[in-house]
Amino acid sequence: MIRPAVLFLSLALAACSAPTISDTPTRARIADSSLPPMKMFGATQVFPTAESNANIAADFLALHFALESGRALPAFTRFEGPITVRVTGAPPPSLRPDLTALLNRLRREAGIDIREVRGSSANITIEAVSRDEIRRALPQAACFVVPNVTSIAEYRRNRRQQVTNWSFLRERGKLGVFVPNDAAPQELRDCLHEELAQAIGPLNDLYRLPDSVFNDDNVHTVLTGFDMLILRATYAPELHSGMSRSEVAAQLPAILSRLNPRGDSEPSRAISETPRSWIEEVQTALGPGATPTARRTAAAAAARTAQELGWQDHRRAFAHYMLGRMIQGHDPALAQQHYQSALGYLAHMPGTDLHRAFITTQTAAFAVAQGEGATALRQIEPHLAIAAKAENAALLSTLMLLKAEALDLVGRHPEAEAVRLDSIGWARYGFGSDIAVRAKMREIAALSPRPRPS
Repeated sequence: MIRPAVLFLSLALAACSAPTISDTPTRARIADSSLPPMKMFGATQVFPTAESNANIAADFLALHFALESGRALPAFTRFEGPITVRVTGAPPPSLRPDLTALLNRLRREAGIDIREVRGSSANITIEAVSRDEIRRALPQAACFVVPNVTSIAEYRRNRRQQVTNWSFLRERGKLGVFVPNDAAPQELRDCLHEELAQAIGPLNDLYRLPDSVFNDDNVHTVLTGFDMLILRATYAPELHSGMSRSEVAAQLPAILSRLNPRGDSEPSRAISETPRSWIEEVQTALGPGATPTARRTAAAAAARTAQELGWQDHRRAFAHYMLGRMIQGHDPALAQQHYQSALGYLAHMPGTDLHRAFITTQTAAFAVAQGEGATALRQIEPHLAIAAKAENAALLSTLMLLKAEALDLVGRHPEAEAVRLDSIGWARYGFGSDIAVRAKMREIAALSPRPRPS
């Protein structure tokens, strides 16, 4: 229901032992007049989930019958009929193309009867407002969805009333989705995917899911094959609003056998629940308000918890990644050990290519900072296609800018300039303003020990 304002897997690279510079290096400078135009992704590449239907059924119940806070929900809820969506506020130019693409996917892949309307009312109102307005309503949110309201002003008036409490909902009829109109296009698109998916589907997030937007680690930001299966099952004719958990559970085996027949033959895996203590440690380490010491303490506690629980999955890797991020400013070599540990756990887990791509931004940045261009290139190359497939322009442009620096280090300067130029269109979608794009270029250029032309 709430997309965190601080992305857990952010792309900051500043602590890789490179100097801070105040002017743009020559090799990172593009024409002063303007940057190349913004690039946007085409058709989404959809891959069906390879999970067992037994596990998917358990995930479905956990997603639908609890809130992110852990509070249990007494009844299954959804829209009982065609769903209409309207846009209000001050939407930026990128919103409608991304919304249209998302609605097309929901109709095609999830079989949901959903469409945009231009009238004065709709089942779902998407209001585009400033980030400041969102923070005034919910300080820790980048975007969010609420039942029974159509504007953020209406939400503020009713925020502590039963009408906006999901626990009292028995059928969905009217919801408000609030997204930032002054964020980067990618952040806005990510909000549309997560909040609209929760407006029509599950209300919970689960850290145990490796391939879903219903996970607060924010690795996946575009609806996956798993997500579309969950949404398709949500609108199966066997289900209806008001059903209890046991009633839904009784219907799920037949529903999933019909929608995902291959899942009946996939082996099931043991489910390891994520304790609230670990979630709270992660939130302290990566959320707003904590001191650097408190963040490091919380990250170390999360890593210990993961070890004590014997996790061997992406959550164990995430704990090492997070701890590496916490300490790399004062001990970059030890941070690299944590990143390698994270990659080691992910290597044995299918479907975590995107997780590895995020970690590679840190290991490749370190290689560039050490002047090891060939090492950085070997790390970066396999992950460029992964970032593109995931439609993550911020990640893709970061990897491309790192590649450009690595190419310069090995003397392949014309290739470096071509890659750097090509990255900028993706950076404009991923990071937004020209100022943000140029700042990212300066940040990555500053990593390299190669002398910069005067």
